Amino acid sequence: MQILYLVLGLVAGLFSGFLGIGGGIVLIPSLVYFLGMTQHQAQGTTLAIMLPPVFFFAVWKYYSSGNVNVPIAILASIGLTLGAYIGSSLVMNVPDLVLKRIFGCLLILVGVKMVFF
Repeated sequence: MQILYLVLGLVAGLFSGFLGIGGGIVLIPSLVYFLGMTQHQAQGTTLAIMLPPVFFFAVWKYYSSGNVNVPIAILASIGLTLGAYIGSSLVMNVPDLVLKRIFGCLLILVGVKMVFF
């Protein structure tokens, strides 16, 4: 099972680094549907998984290549920090099925937007 976790992380990391997407797009559905986690567990686990590699490797690589707008990144990360705190506090009261559906709808909307617009 541990090998599966490593492979899952590798796939999510490849997509994240190559496409600039959050690994959650790969990790959350995989943790829920293949490894049997609840939506809440998958989201919390994904946040914990993503922190070290994104910060230490992906961001540094993009920054070293001159592809990070630092002022925007700082301001947006302040907002993201506040939003993540509020969102993670609110989500604890949302039933798992509702959360799963919200996440699925978000993936569909983003996918349609990227493919057709």
